[in-house]
Amino acid sequence: MASNTAARAAVGAAKVVKPIFSRDLDEAKRRVRELYRAWYREVPNTVTTFQLDITTRQGRDKVREMFNKNKHVNDPRVIDMLVIKGKMELQETIHVWKQKTHVMRYFHETEEARPADFLSKFYRGHDP
Repeated sequence: MASNTAARAAVGAAKVVKPIFSRDLDEAKRRVRELYRAWYREVPNTVTTFQLDITTRQGRDKVREMFNKNKHVNDPRVIDMLVIKGKMELQETIHVWKQKTHVMRYFHETEEARPADFLSKFYRGHDP
């Protein structure tokens, strides 16, 4: 009886989950590279279409930074979900379903956060 329970627990722990798109990590990495190349090629068109106040180089650096942010992910299912989200963002950008402010929001992520506590606000000179 106890051996059956242990065997079932071992089988349940070794259960393989169904992949989303990629069968293995190499295929997921290939999909990431394809998405990266698509974004890299689309940056000059995005800069001119949205009349952004950045250079193509800055746009491509931001694309590289966004991809490097998830560089540590090794699960093919998580990678597939990130690729799906990236393709959705790319499609929205290509078809101009976004506005200029939506695109420029990516460049304001590195701005300094506003102070939250009273003393920090006092020292900065404003208290909204």
